Amino acid sequence: MNPPEANAPLTPLVTPPASGAQPTNPPEPRRRSRWVGTVIALLLVVLVGGGAWYLTHRSSGEQGGGGRGFRGGGALVTVGEAVVRTADLPVIIDALGTVIPATTVTVRPQVSGQLTQILFTEGQMVKKGQLLAQIDARPFEQSLMQAEGTRRRDEAQLDNARLTLERYRTLLSQDSIARQDVDTQAALVKQLEGTVMTDKAQEGTARLNLNYTRLTAPASGRIGLRAVDAGNYVTSGDTAGIATITQVAPIDVQFAVPQDRVGDVLMAQTENPSLAVTVLDRTRKAELGKGQFSTLDNLVDTTTGTVKAKARFENAAGVLFPNQFVNVQLLLRTVSATVVPVTAVRTGSNGDYVYVINADSTVSLRRVKRGLSTVGLMAITDGLKDGERVVTEGGDRLQDGMKVQLPGAQAPRSGASGPRSGASGPRSGASGASGEGG
Repeated sequence: MNPPEANAPLTPLVTPPASGAQPTNPPEPRRRSRWVGTVIALLLVVLVGGGAWYLTHRSSGEQGGGGRGFRGGGALVTVGEAVVRTADLPVIIDALGTVIPATTVTVRPQVSGQLTQILFTEGQMVKKGQLLAQIDARPFEQSLMQAEGTRRRDEAQLDNARLTLERYRTLLSQDSIARQDVDTQAALVKQLEGTVMTDKAQEGTARLNLNYTRLTAPASGRIGLRAVDAGNYVTSGDTAGIATITQVAPIDVQFAVPQDRVGDVLMAQTENPSLAVTVLDRTRKAELGKGQFSTLDNLVDTTTGTVKAKARFENAAGVLFPNQFVNVQLLLRTVSATVVPVTAVRTGSNGDYVYVINADSTVSLRRVKRGLSTVGLMAITDGLKDGERVVTEGGDRLQDGMKVQLPGAQAPRSGASGPRSGASGPRSGASGASGEGG
């Protein structure tokens, strides 16, 4: 080692950083990237909200411009119309009813015996007195003969006692017999007369039982399914009977009237005893028949708050069937009223109203008071007069003062140029808004 080199000052060694090493102070770039991401997310939210706002306000602006007709520059609203008129509006009570037969009879045997014959066909229309079935009559014929023989024997004894009484009276007049014998013979005659009367009753009962072996129809109508076949032993206490007969012409319909309408029904029945009643099928599309109102029940059903009522129908065609459910319309009277279609009347926060079509094809909102109504028509008691035109369809898109177009009318030229009017959408929307503001 050289002395000069030994006396030289020592220089510290500095190691350069490796090329792959990270800087010692990284927080500043992370904060910057997080801030940039937040800004981008906010921008996206603003863009989506602005697009939604533009689309919704654009559609509403186009509708407003179309409703204002030429002022907005959009398409006119096409509406349906009807003319206000005076008509006779029927006052009707609608109800659900059930068809019930005028007469229902169960054919039951009144004597016991073997059923030998069935003389009807199930579902057949039978007449009153028609023979339906036959019970073995031989035991009852024998009983009748026995009762008749007893009667004849007792009648012979009675005749003999009467002759003896006459002889005793002759002898008594000659003072040849005691009065006691005459009185005893007279009592015997009365006793035999009672016996003969009893015999006649027994003979009549036997004859009646013999007639009961012939089962006849107690009423006219349609006979149902038979409950027993020939050859079975039937008894007089059989509750099921042989079959059931229901009278279907005429036939009745029973329905319920609300207790609040009972007074109207009674008043209408006083003015017109033959109130018309119409029955419709379950779908209320087909008319099944017309009849006359019969009567109301004598009390209110407290569980339903209604009163039962009944109407009668001829039912010559047999359309109405027992226990069938029908819709009933009871016509109380007809009133003359100003009417419009039911679809023309709308209900808002301030009550009922209609849109009236003016001569310049604009509409005016007008308050009205409704009265009676039917399925298709409604009476207007205040607010309209005959000859005016009202909107029946499309009223949900209208406002007071809008211009409308009727079906079949020629569209304006400005509305026909689809591409041009579509291109000027923002301008027309702006003019529509100013029109509303003015």
